[in-house]
Amino acid sequence: MGDWRPEDPAFWRETGARIARRNLLFSVLSEHIGFSVWSLWSVLVLFLGPEYGIDPAGKFLLTALPTALGAVLRLPYTVAVATFGGRNWTVISALLLLVPTVLAGVVLEPGVSYGTLLAVACVAGVGGGNFASSMANINAFYPQRLKGRALGINAGGGNLGVPAVQLLGLLVLATAGSGHPRLLPLIYIPLIALAALGSALRMDNLTALRNDKRALREICREPHTWVMSVLYIGTFGSFIGFGFAFGQVLQVQFHADFATPVKAAGLTFLGPLLGSLVRPVGGMMADRWGGARVTLATYGAMAAGAMTVLVASWEGSLPLFVTGFVALFVFSGIGNGSTYKMIPAIFRARARTAVEVHGADPAEAERTSRRRTSALIGVAGAVGAFGGVLVNLAFRQSFLGSHNGDAAYLAFLATYALCAVLTWAVYLRPRPGRPAGV
Repeated sequence: MGDWRPEDPAFWRETGARIARRNLLFSVLSEHIGFSVWSLWSVLVLFLGPEYGIDPAGKFLLTALPTALGAVLRLPYTVAVATFGGRNWTVISALLLLVPTVLAGVVLEPGVSYGTLLAVACVAGVGGGNFASSMANINAFYPQRLKGRALGINAGGGNLGVPAVQLLGLLVLATAGSGHPRLLPLIYIPLIALAALGSALRMDNLTALRNDKRALREICREPHTWVMSVLYIGTFGSFIGFGFAFGQVLQVQFHADFATPVKAAGLTFLGPLLGSLVRPVGGMMADRWGGARVTLATYGAMAAGAMTVLVASWEGSLPLFVTGFVALFVFSGIGNGSTYKMIPAIFRARARTAVEVHGADPAEAERTSRRRTSALIGVAGAVGAFGGVLVNLAFRQSFLGSHNGDAAYLAFLATYALCAVLTWAVYLRPRPGRPAGV
């Protein structure tokens, strides 16, 4: 599709909005299943009883590896949209999800080696790459005034894949029992096929995106790339890291209350569900009040949540512990939406300056803004996902060293304080050169 002018009101009203909504729908479906596959092992570890011979530290590593591979893959997945086209790559990336699901369905049985489980868990990281290509693609379909909402819906619908697989895991545990982990990945095989077919039939390739292959190289020289990546570590890294680890944390720290996998799975989905649902709200709040303001408030709330969890750990209070973690999920979800709204706003401000001060061609400035926004979405998504790896490693080391998560909770508190200061210093503090409207 070569003629795409979302900033033209007449074009958007007559043609653009309908096409963009259709592409958004199938993008959300594919990304949703991708997130489910990516977080598959956050549920499967609950099935791995004593007969598998894996201690809690080993289980945290099983959830850290797919997080790491998913983070790495987000960079090539971003470039893949420009290389193959948004529709084409959505189909390919959906079909790739068959690899980790089929492998998990084959190998999961007592007696399988730990090394085999690590390798199969790592392959599930392909589901994490879908987010970057999906967001880069949908960003190009929507006008600036609607980006926060559109990107929030796309990401929030994808993020819902985390609680969805956890609820399905709970269903399998409650009906078939912990001796049948293979059922969970096998459920996703027909869903993956349907997502790929729907994307092939109903999505579109944008010619403008096919011409953006050098954008990733350009964006790596941009200081805002690394600032936004750090901020996304704090929001999305927390969301995905806690989503992968929460069930294990409950089982280890409150073992008397969560002695069986079913009991842990009964609570595991709650935080990721709420965090996913509020992500579009974060984008809409940022549309109204500015991404930086919402992000700063979010980090203050996340710091309060981390402190609540730390106090609950000291006191051994399960209700307070769950309350603090749910708050962390909710505010990280809001922060995910607001930080991603900041990215197009940064380059929109650059484009405005280029036109008004330097006399640049408005159409070319707009194309540059879109190209760099899509690339930064990919880079920030990749770096931010590494935050999930750090969360799982922090828990692993904390429980190995002191048999509780207190050291990890202190590290999270310090991280949120640092991110709050960074947000204020770069995007809110009055100073020459501060990008306006972020």
